This record gives sequence, structure tokens and C-alpha cells, in this order.
Amino acid sequence: IPVLQTNNGPGLTGLITIAAHLVKQAKKEQLLGSTAEEKAVVQQWLEYRVTRVDRCSSKEDTRTILKDLNTHLEDKVYLAGNSFTLADILMYYGLHHVMVDLTVQEKEKYLNVSRWFNHIQHYPGVRQQLSNVVFIKNRLYTNAH
Repeated sequence: IPVLQTNNGPGLTGLITIAAHLVKQAKKEQLLGSTAEEKAVVQQWLEYRVTRVDRCSSKEDTRTILKDLNTHLEDKVYLAGNSFTLADILMYYGLHHVMVDLTVQEKEKYLNVSRWFNHIQHYPGVRQQLSNVVFIKNRLYTNAH
């Protein structure tokens, strides 16, 4: 469990708590959502990251997560709807090791996740030191679903 020791007050514990604190410190509150509903959706995805993605222990768990995300992202650009949020950033970091290992066919099977992931990895300042995950532009198979 991550811990952030601050100069004033007790340390902060937990990924979501620390990330939300840093977002506020950077005066980027819009990353937490701009409406009450969006804030709730962002919080929901942050919880999903910690409870599902971080605890993923098998290929079957991974497939379930990718399938759920693929369905969710069917008609969305970002996890919380139309805005780039902390949920996108933390989910990107949580899924990077999974996406790196997917075959071309698997990336096509989870086309919405691949589109979202590729978009997020090219968002300014997000990828940092992580490797670029390559996605091919033209589909290899016509019936990938």
C-alpha cells in the first residue's frame, strides 16, 4: 500500500487518497470530475482500479476486466464520459503491463480498450517512462468480435 509522507500532518495512505491529494495540490481538480455525477463515476473507476485491476491474479480475471472495459468504452472516449480524468490516468498505469503483453489478435478483440489505451498513452504527460504500446492501424480480421 503506497504511503505519502507530507511536511505537515500525518502521512497519506492508499493510491486513491494520495492521487486525489496530489491532484488538489496541483490545482487540477477537474481531473476528479466537474459535476457530482462525473465525480462519482471517477471515484467508481478509481475503486475498480484498486479492487479489481490491482488484485487481478489470473488470465481469466484479466479477460473479465478487459471484457468489462471494452463494453463500457463502446460509446465513450474516456472512462468517466467526455472528459479526461484521474480515472483514465490510473487505469492506464494499472493496465499497461497487461496491454504490453497482448497479441495483435487480442488487441483487436478488445478494440474499444485498445482505442482508449492508445489515446491515453498519447495524452501529454501521461506515458512518462513507460514503453509505448504499438497498435496497428488496419484490422487483420473482419470478425474480431
